[in-house]
Amino acid sequence: MTIIAYEPVVNENVRGNEKSEDLKLDDDFVVPESNAFGHNFRDYEKESVRKAVVQEFYRQNHIYQTYEFAKKKKEQYEKLDKAEMTIWECCELLNEYVDESDPDLDEPQIEHLLQSAEAIRRDYPDEDWLHLTALIHGNYQPLSFMQIYITKMFSNEHARIYTNSNLKRAPVADLGKVLLHPSFGKQPQWSVVGDTFPLGCAFDQSVVHHQFFKDNPDSENPALKTKLGIYTENCGLENVTMSWGHDEYMYLVAKGNKTTLPPAALFIIRFHSFYAMHRSGAYSFLMNDEDKEMLNWLHVFNKSKIKINQEEVKSYYLSLIKKYFPEKLKW
Repeated sequence: MTIIAYEPVVNENVRGNEKSEDLKLDDDFVVPESNAFGHNFRDYEKESVRKAVVQEFYRQNHIYQTYEFAKKKKEQYEKLDKAEMTIWECCELLNEYVDESDPDLDEPQIEHLLQSAEAIRRDYPDEDWLHLTALIHGNYQPLSFMQIYITKMFSNEHARIYTNSNLKRAPVADLGKVLLHPSFGKQPQWSVVGDTFPLGCAFDQSVVHHQFFKDNPDSENPALKTKLGIYTENCGLENVTMSWGHDEYMYLVAKGNKTTLPPAALFIIRFHSFYAMHRSGAYSFLMNDEDKEMLNWLHVFNKSKIKINQEEVKSYYLSLIKKYFPEKLKW
């Protein structure tokens, strides 16, 4: 699942003063209140709220992501007139998106990008373009939290569970997600993050929460609701309109700034969140032979990360940025 909603932090001082509610059974066996991951066995309410948040996100995403919407967004953002900055400056801009409620995510955001890149560098030491691609499109992908849905959907008490002062935004781990930043229009989450999918043809059932597509206007459009829709078989994914989001935007940024990264890198950037394709094998009828070859590179992207010293590796990635991109990029 792409959308992750974190549980709020429990103040340790408060926890220390609470009386344990562990259940004691026969033979002095004690059933712990929480499991090994700190989750309360009886806390079903929070879990149901979390699931409802995810469903509400995808409900909006699947209703409003239409072929016409994606085309208009592409026309709007391919102008690259929002900012001029280096890739490293963009990495630093994303430092604003952190999750202080997770003890494993207390470093600056750039640390996560570098950890993903270094994991790829360890496994593929001779493919420097792949190292940079991992930095640009870091694959450690928890998403920023959707508090607006909580307040709309639940009572104040339920909303309080997730919107207390200890809960901050979760990390945003690749550069295209600057669309969430106010400088880039602070786009709604349903149009920035989440799994991506083709538009202009029938929605495949392997797309997460497929049931919500029934309310998408494209589902009733005769020209768009057939298997091929507006496309021809094996037309190639480059000719397919994808749902709009951070992947598509970063792809436009890379192409618009005339990167010299190889085609496989651009394929990874654009289709990293296209899980229906690279996890479920859907939409293969749209792929040509080049797409199938590129897919092999996409599969090497995993979620591993390793400990790094930022200052020790920074110069290496700055040299890669200089090799494959102009100094200042248009965004």
